[in-house]
Amino acid sequence: MDTKHPDIEKLESLVAKLRGANGCPWDREQTRETLKPMLIEEAYEVLDALDAEDPVELKEELGDLLFQVVFHAQISKERGEFSLADVIDRSYEKMVRRHPHIFGDADLKTSEDVLKNWEDIKAAEKGIPSASLPDSERSLLDGIPSKLPALHRAYQMTSKASRVGFDWERLEDILVKLQEEINELLEARKRHDSRKIADEVGDMLFVIVNVARFLGVDPETALGRSNRKFQRRFRHIESAIKQQGRELRNASLAEMDALWNEAKRNETNF
Repeated sequence: MDTKHPDIEKLESLVAKLRGANGCPWDREQTRETLKPMLIEEAYEVLDALDAEDPVELKEELGDLLFQVVFHAQISKERGEFSLADVIDRSYEKMVRRHPHIFGDADLKTSEDVLKNWEDIKAAEKGIPSASLPDSERSLLDGIPSKLPALHRAYQMTSKASRVGFDWERLEDILVKLQEEINELLEARKRHDSRKIADEVGDMLFVIVNVARFLGVDPETALGRSNRKFQRRFRHIESAIKQQGRELRNASLAEMDALWNEAKRNETNF
């Protein structure tokens, strides 16, 4: 007999029990503040599962992330603020409202049209003029969380600016800007100006984010893949040197470089 009940109320009841008078001491002690790191961690574990293209792991991690959402909603319910049902209803109503081309009579043909209209509806919901209008007192960028990782925040900011036409027209123009920033970095290094060097490194990274965005690549995901690639190849270097009975610090750069290329060839052959 199948005892599964795929109803979110089941999970809501579980969290309420864990938080109840006779519940789990650890769960009862948790607050919004103590849960913040876990919420971030679970979100990143979902991203890892997506990158690994592992459906079993993804199902697991999505469940853990959902648990965090239900947990936060339970705390709010205890405080008399709102319930999980309120969260679900709000999300449903918002998505219907922001898709008038599906649930209404709006005529939006392209993704760009949809995004532009989305921003207009979002601005109207907050009771402010459309952020795309020149006389707006609010910024189009106001809704981007300040705690986002810097790389992703740069991507989000420039994506929003692009929706109202503030963008390069060609990839070649961005690459010219990138070379300009590299030249400015080299000039700052000649002057041994540490603050200017830091500024120019930041500017260079910001332009690289725009290169990725223009090519339809999420820079956070791309850098994550490069990180994992570096980790794999460097571990190959470590393993090979250790198998020789040596320590890594005693290996030459030429040796390590050769092992790096060996790991790279193995990946290509695989």
